[in-house]
Amino acid sequence: MWMKTVFWGLLLFMLVATTMAVEYGARSHNSGPWSWCDPATGYKVSALTGCRAMVKLQCVGSQVPEAVLRDCCQQLADINNEWCRCGDLSSMLRSVYQELGVREGKEVLPGCRKEVMKLTAASVPEVCKVPIPNPSGDGAGVCYWAAYPDVQ
Repeated sequence: MWMKTVFWGLLLFMLVATTMAVEYGARSHNSGPWSWCDPATGYKVSALTGCRAMVKLQCVGSQVPEAVLRDCCQQLADINNEWCRCGDLSSMLRSVYQELGVREGKEVLPGCRKEVMKLTAASVPEVCKVPIPNPSGDGAGVCYWAAYPDVQ
């Protein structure tokens, strides 16, 4: 039952993120504050090892130990530039896919579909109550790329 609740909650966040992305032109990576997060400019992407573990556990429906949640949230909060947090989560997600040898398939881990893992990773800032750029002003949110099927 809780997975259905989580799924619908994530879907709602995704719809809000889509609206934000369209309004703020978030798909354009040529300029803007997110361009500061480009590794080509010397930015060091955070590995987010705690978030990596948390996303895998959540995706398969396992209980996330408090220490793993705390580590993930601290690692995300330690990224000083809030514009870079979603980019680092996206990089983390791509590395998980690469580690697991995920290509175009639907299942990442047994019982874990790619779409669910993507939404789970995108919602980490909301779960951790760590701010990302969000025009609604509540200080937290879901990474905009969750709304786009061609990302991750």
